Amino acid sequence: MNTLNNHFFAERISHDVAGIRISAIKEMAILSAGMGNVASLTWGLPSFETPEYIRKGVIQRLQQDPDIGKYTLPDGLKDLREIVAKQHSAETGIAVDADDQVMITAGNMQGLNTLFQIITNPGDEIILTDPCFASHIQQIRLCACSPRFWPLDEARHWDLDIERLPELINAKTKAIVIVTPSNPTGKIFRKDELIRLGEIARQHKLMILIDNPYHHFTYENKDLYYNLASNQDFFDHIIYCFSFSKSYAMSGWRLGYMVLPDHLKEQSLKVHDANMICAPRISQVAGIIALKEKSNHIAEFEAVLSKRRELICQRLAEVPHVFEYHKPEGAYYVFPKIVADHTNAYDFSIRLLNEAKVALTPGSAFGPSGEHHVRMAYCVPEDVINLAFDRIQAYFK
Repeated sequence: MNTLNNHFFAERISHDVAGIRISAIKEMAILSAGMGNVASLTWGLPSFETPEYIRKGVIQRLQQDPDIGKYTLPDGLKDLREIVAKQHSAETGIAVDADDQVMITAGNMQGLNTLFQIITNPGDEIILTDPCFASHIQQIRLCACSPRFWPLDEARHWDLDIERLPELINAKTKAIVIVTPSNPTGKIFRKDELIRLGEIARQHKLMILIDNPYHHFTYENKDLYYNLASNQDFFDHIIYCFSFSKSYAMSGWRLGYMVLPDHLKEQSLKVHDANMICAPRISQVAGIIALKEKSNHIAEFEAVLSKRRELICQRLAEVPHVFEYHKPEGAYYVFPKIVADHTNAYDFSIRLLNEAKVALTPGSAFGPSGEHHVRMAYCVPEDVINLAFDRIQAYFK
């Protein structure tokens, strides 16, 4: 295509779309796939297969349920919503109505995207912890809004800096997004900090969007984890989003759920229906099986991830001339600081990929505070972690 045609079509691309680029996580994954023989720690894709009881249950339903390939109502199968309501009550102590306050989504990505669309107008702002999940930044900008970055305190192992939060709030602020354990730092935010966050949000009439994929992976730090959605005082200000992708190794099934105030569910249904009608019915059936039947797979996943966490920290400790790090408390990421000679995190990551065949995600993708860091995902097999660090050690002799 010639330059004139390129210019012709470029003028017809939305400014909001043209102004962002694909997530650096996926960019590095795509580049890695094109090269072959890359030791990749870039994508938070768990190496576990979907548990057997879920796969077998879906096979049985495929044979018995003539409707399994059809649409559901936009908010999802009633059986799944009722199980979700019971699950949420068991986990938080907060009773919710399956019809009025539960909605089934195609994972948290789709759920958060729906929420950003319903609570913002162009020019509004959403507060994100900094570092934060890279895709939240993209989603907010696609709504013609701006992320407002709330720097975490790296000196205190990425704690929330609650004292700085009020100064970030203005007339355009609509919500605060929180992920704990954090992606990309692995930090578990403390109860007192989260309660203060809830108080500030309520005072300023803001929503708190809880993106919660990792709470089953807190290792020896279970006493540190606190779910703000368990506080009844903040119920009207909280939307709780859970994804099956990590804890149930169902990333490709694209399934999650939201627990939200009823007036927001009414609005979410409009956007959800317009965008995709419903989450895939076969995935919703898998979700029913996942939540209804007993399984010890989550404990097994966590035990494996705990060993991988110890391994990656051990290997990081062997290269202090390349990285400094804080041991992650949860999730399955570590976010080391680059101390080797470099210009910026992106160039460092591209150089390591091209010259050492190791794929990491540049920390700059996760917000301004992420610059000069990289994210490493240790949800991959141990031999991949070892291969990556063998190559890093050889490259930085």
